[in-house]
Amino acid sequence: MSGSSVDRVRAALLAAGHADTIQAFPEGTRSAAEAAAAVGCTVAQIAKSIVFRGVPEPSGSGPDRVVLVVASGANRVNPAKAAACCAGGMALRRADAAWVREATGFAIGGVSPVGHAAPPVVLVDRDLAAFDRVWAAAGSPTHVFATKPGELLRISGGAWAVVREG
Repeated sequence: MSGSSVDRVRAALLAAGHADTIQAFPEGTRSAAEAAAAVGCTVAQIAKSIVFRGVPEPSGSGPDRVVLVVASGANRVNPAKAAACCAGGMALRRADAAWVREATGFAIGGVSPVGHAAPPVVLVDRDLAAFDRVWAAAGSPTHVFATKPGELLRISGGAWAVVREG
């Protein structure tokens, strides 16, 4: 599955006019700390993908949506802040691994900001804008791609958001 997921991310990058910057790190990039150690950057430069199950309010007014928060690896995401950034009102719930795979086409640890089965609601942590380069998952727990924060926003179809705890 990881090969096809990585290929889907590569195709999405190229379709968006982004260079293929995907790199493989056999030692793993499952966590922000592992990814930072593998690529040689700070943990804050890792654009980690956190998937929430967005439940439209009032409850039952539509199907659950994937809400993807692309956060700085140094930050913990505040679900209430993220929910407040979602247009139309949504309650955010934890998403289990099976739902993440079914809804996004990716396994946890490899969820990319691009190449989803269906377009998610994407919120990009404003703190990532401070960097010249960031690294995001590319479809597997051993693949990442490099990009600029503005490009990440553009190719993901996301919106800047303040989502960190504190």
